[in-house]
Amino acid sequence: MTRPFSRSARGHTLIELVIAVVLGLVVTAGAVSLYTTQRTAFEHASNAMRIREAGLTALTLVGQQLQMAGFVPADVAQYRAPAPLFGCSRGHPTGADDSRLTCETLPGKSDGVAVRYVGDKTSTWPSSNGQTTDCLGQAVTANSAALGDRGVPVVNRYFAKVSSSTGQPELYCEGNGKTGSAQPLVEGVERLRIRYWLAGAADAIDASAVMTDQWARIVAVDLCVLVRGAPQGQRLRYVDCDGVTGMATDLRPRQAFWRRVALRNYAEDVS
Repeated sequence: MTRPFSRSARGHTLIELVIAVVLGLVVTAGAVSLYTTQRTAFEHASNAMRIREAGLTALTLVGQQLQMAGFVPADVAQYRAPAPLFGCSRGHPTGADDSRLTCETLPGKSDGVAVRYVGDKTSTWPSSNGQTTDCLGQAVTANSAALGDRGVPVVNRYFAKVSSSTGQPELYCEGNGKTGSAQPLVEGVERLRIRYWLAGAADAIDASAVMTDQWARIVAVDLCVLVRGAPQGQRLRYVDCDGVTGMATDLRPRQAFWRRVALRNYAEDVS
């Protein structure tokens, strides 16, 4: 005896299967699209955060050193130091650490600056054996006869260039703890731009416009760093350290950060 045919036992038709597959693909595509959008947004936000952190860190590091320019401990008397600052337009300071510094051109058009002050165990982080250190934490041992054991002249030189090992632009410092061995401090810093305020001046000027005998009359510095981020897949506009709008043809976002630093150790009488 045959069993009666039941409608509930039927299999799915081809149309029903196609509809189910299409609905599944739509849901999957929506989930993938949402994931991609969220991931892109996260990457852009992370990139922006890294750019900001690099810019603020660079401003802080260089700014702190600029505020030290010309510092001499209170117990050091009759010390005739060279000018607290020496800058270069589109180049970095090179040569001896005394007043004979000159400028060497940088391919990336970054400015450079040398900051001079007298360091001791209080004004710098001491090394493991208690010695004064430079911007890289290297012990500075070149004592001056005029200072005795009360401090040592510290010279830190800052500039930005592309690293020969990583190919990335970085902020560098070269300290006189080991002259000739500049080391990177902050990755992504493409350009360092510095302008100087002379006492009584109406506007800041480039280093190339500062005369040799005017470096001791600098009262403030306008500091700017241009930071480059990771590729974003689109051409983006940015404003550089000179206030000029540019287009990032390499698909990397850029942002400039500014700071004005007053020199704490400037003295009216520099004779």
